[in-house]
Amino acid sequence: MIRFEHVTKRYADVTTAVDDLSFDVAEGELVTLVGPSGCGKTTTMKMVNRLIEPTEGRILLDGQDVSRVDPVSLRRRIGYVIQQVGLFPHRTVLDNTATVPALLGWKKHKARERAAELLDLVGLDPGTFGHRYPEQLSGGQRQRVGVARALAADPPVLLMDEPFGAVDPVVREHLQNEFLSLQATVRKTVLLVTHDLEEAVRLGDRIAVYGQGRIEQFDTPAAVLGAPANPYVADFVGADRGLKRLAVTPITATDLEQRGPDTAKRTAPPAVALGAPLKDALSTLLLHDADWVPVTDPGQGGREVGVLTAAALHKALRRSVSSR
Repeated sequence: MIRFEHVTKRYADVTTAVDDLSFDVAEGELVTLVGPSGCGKTTTMKMVNRLIEPTEGRILLDGQDVSRVDPVSLRRRIGYVIQQVGLFPHRTVLDNTATVPALLGWKKHKARERAAELLDLVGLDPGTFGHRYPEQLSGGQRQRVGVARALAADPPVLLMDEPFGAVDPVVREHLQNEFLSLQATVRKTVLLVTHDLEEAVRLGDRIAVYGQGRIEQFDTPAAVLGAPANPYVADFVGADRGLKRLAVTPITATDLEQRGPDTAKRTAPPAVALGAPLKDALSTLLLHDADWVPVTDPGQGGREVGVLTAAALHKALRRSVSSR
């Protein structure tokens, strides 16, 4: 869906913000661009919708060179979410959400119907929130409106620049969870910029780890954490990358044991779901000072299908690392 072909951005003072980037983002894929401030990740994203023009190379959107498309019409086809949201303070939440459909010439009632659908999809009841103004919302609610507005015209591509960076950690985690659920429904092609490695790992199907203007590694979260491409990436992901891998390694049926006589007589800690990350299981073990946790299968109505022991959790993590 998105292709970068030898793209470079060089400014008049000879600063090279992005240097010879070539990579693809598949349709429906969520790719996170992560790296320190000033590394070129936001410049990369802004070149897709021509807020910044490349010096060399070309960017293709669904096979079409974006430099040959009128920038205004291009931007109306691409959803764009920024950290500060950028809602119009004098317009209601419903009208803010309907902005792009209205610009595209949709009839007012149709644009508002679409806006109401999207508000409901992001967890804001349009009957309750639609008539409010941005100043009457919390930071997390404003961020939800920003996402709804970006999706209102059903764009194939969504660009997100530090979308959850302006809210506190608890709200951020909640918004991340909601966005992952939303993405599972709408399956947009997403480029998401973040400086937060944990956010990149949690959200991305693949991660582009930036050095200075270059991508040092472009791979799945598990691969980046388990097999850093070079010392720079290893240093960036940190010495605790093994622990971070817990968040991207799912619990599988092969990791489970059946309850033995000793476990059957003991009070069980809260269950975790099959397919949940090992991090959830470890958190439960530590919180309840347990050495095993029951695992249920959502596909079987939440029936318990086994237990995950501390030893099996460690074995699963080692298997995940050694598979690289």
